[in-house]
Amino acid sequence: MSLDDLLTQVKRHPRYSAVGMILCHNGVVRAHSREGRPVAELTVKADRRRLGEIVAAIKGRPGIVEVLAEVREGTLRVGDDIMYVVVAGDIRENVFPALQEAVNVIKRDVTKKEER
Repeated sequence: MSLDDLLTQVKRHPRYSAVGMILCHNGVVRAHSREGRPVAELTVKADRRRLGEIVAAIKGRPGIVEVLAEVREGTLRVGDDIMYVVVAGDIRENVFPALQEAVNVIKRDVTKKEER
């Protein structure tokens, strides 16, 4: 799955005519941890059930038309994409907070990461 694939999927949504903006998040493996330690690779596991629950909850927010999220699992190297989140909705006051919440909750509740 690519970010382009997700955007294409959003644009085919039956309610796409209600969309005024699409926001995207593309999480990438950094070369250093938050604490400054070097990172060569990252092993990622994802709770797919919880991911589905989060996506459904964000879709239920006012003004949100579509939410798509993909988390890559396995061993990833610096520069690899980890996570895509796409939120489409009516106006920025609805879409910006929805994207921020989706990313934060997915990172907290869905992904388990081990840096090496």
